Amino acid sequence: MKPIVGVRDLALAATIVIALSRFVDGPLAWLMAVVLLVATALGTLQIIGSGDAVASTAGVPIESLLPPALAAVAGAGLLRLVPIGLLLLPALAVVAWFIERVVTSEARLARATTPPSRSDRTEILVNGLVAAFGAFIGIAALAAGGITATGGGVPPASSGPFELGGLAVADGLIAFLLGYRIAALRSSVVRDVAWMASTAAAVVTITAALLRQIEIPGLLGPALLVLVLFLWDALHGSSPARRRDPRRIAETVLLVVLGLVIVGWSIGLRA
Repeated sequence: MKPIVGVRDLALAATIVIALSRFVDGPLAWLMAVVLLVATALGTLQIIGSGDAVASTAGVPIESLLPPALAAVAGAGLLRLVPIGLLLLPALAVVAWFIERVVTSEARLARATTPPSRSDRTEILVNGLVAAFGAFIGIAALAAGGITATGGGVPPASSGPFELGGLAVADGLIAFLLGYRIAALRSSVVRDVAWMASTAAAVVTITAALLRQIEIPGLLGPALLVLVLFLWDALHGSSPARRRDPRRIAETVLLVVLGLVIVGWSIGLRA
């Protein structure tokens, strides 16, 4: 396949920002992660939109922008586990390769004139889960008492007001973005896609909040969140049949009840 113009430049630019983010902490690191997410998405939009044969007559599908953005954030997250030194160089090379791979894959699918094949769907899922894993690590690493290059784990519930709910919401946002991309492969109805992505976000947010109550050590917390996303994908492996499917209502009610239980438990532990 002919190389897509601009992909390597985007991967290089994102990797430079990721390298710089390794040397900052606190609010500035969070700000750089958000800027990286938005800038990579806009860069991917420019690359795909400048192609000669974008499949969609309505323009570039928004779901194609999400995996590259998540891949960049994942790179910044995974780099948090690499000690500052010579090891950063090979780590950055891997990050650049992964971003380039994801952007190339999404650009190819956006320009295709046929629906994604089974292998394409698998590739999107694998890329997305790897990106989510890195992003979950980054969220935990940026929090007080979280994962570090030498140890730590999921930040405990006693870390502070922001960590109590903000980190779980951040994990849920990552799940929503990935869930939206995966759901868009199964349905072209925005309402259905948004609902499936919302359930992914709710499940991961609830799980993340629970993990912070029991203080899961090391990389086990982010790995469990990825497992939850994988199981969510398995349960939603087919396109939604009906908008008023009883299973959909039951799932929504269950998520609401679980969310209330976790909130109540958290309040009780700190009372």
